[in-house]
Amino acid sequence: MSALRRYTELLFFQKIKLLFFLLPRKLSLGVGRILGLTIYFLDRKHRQIALSNLKTAFGAELSASARKNIARKSFIHFGKFFADFIKFNHLSDQKRDKLIKVEGIENLNQALKKGKGVLLFTGHYGSWEIAPYFLSRKAKFYVIARALDNDLLEKELLKMRANLGAEVIYKQQAAKRILQSLRAREIVAILIDQNVLRSQAIFVDFFGKAAATTPSLAAFLLRTQSPLLPGFCYPAPRNTYKIKILEPLSIKLTGQYDQDVLKITQICTKIIEAQIRKNPDYWLWFHQRWKTRPENEVNI
Repeated sequence: MSALRRYTELLFFQKIKLLFFLLPRKLSLGVGRILGLTIYFLDRKHRQIALSNLKTAFGAELSASARKNIARKSFIHFGKFFADFIKFNHLSDQKRDKLIKVEGIENLNQALKKGKGVLLFTGHYGSWEIAPYFLSRKAKFYVIARALDNDLLEKELLKMRANLGAEVIYKQQAAKRILQSLRAREIVAILIDQNVLRSQAIFVDFFGKAAATTPSLAAFLLRTQSPLLPGFCYPAPRNTYKIKILEPLSIKLTGQYDQDVLKITQICTKIIEAQIRKNPDYWLWFHQRWKTRPENEVNI
């Protein structure tokens, strides 16, 4: 990426950031809605990706108009999410606290008492960047992430995440840091709902179609025996958020490593799918989730 593009993108982001800082929160959310809707109409490439994904997921269940409506609402949601992620960084703790309601915190508390840290998994659903603000009060909170292509924007994102309680472990250095964090009785969050390269993937069923999925969550579970919890954060009435922590998973293992990795990953993926089905407007449909195909499928 050229230096000109890096700094141009940074300048644009800083202007957007300043806008949301100056606006009242309710107005910021309104601008975010308009931004998301504008991108839906102008960004043909990602609109088509979203519609294609929705056809894969719901083609036999929903009409074309219904799928189009979900795609549009998804863009609107992420416009609002982007706006509020910025705005949330500038709110006082007192105001933040009033905007978050938590269900199932006892599940996290009990898991932390076991002294093995916690593996928390989720997806690009709802408002996942907001959750660390509350969860990091229970234990040091790490999220596994890939760095943005623009290093200047990545530094901005790091500061914003840190302000909401999340420290980033980059994928390239993940294994050692994750093991250290779990041994230190900390929380490690892994998002497992995005496409990965075939060399890094196992394939599990996701909305009825094989999806290339990271096996890392299952691998760390088998190595550490840390409690494994699903967790989601999503919009609630009156522009608030709900964090929902489900019970720790109890998975009967076979003792065969490859089979167990596949089984764990499939179970976790189906939990994410079930959450998406409850409100598909909140998922990142414009990501190419089914891009990587199994080798035998490619050779057909």
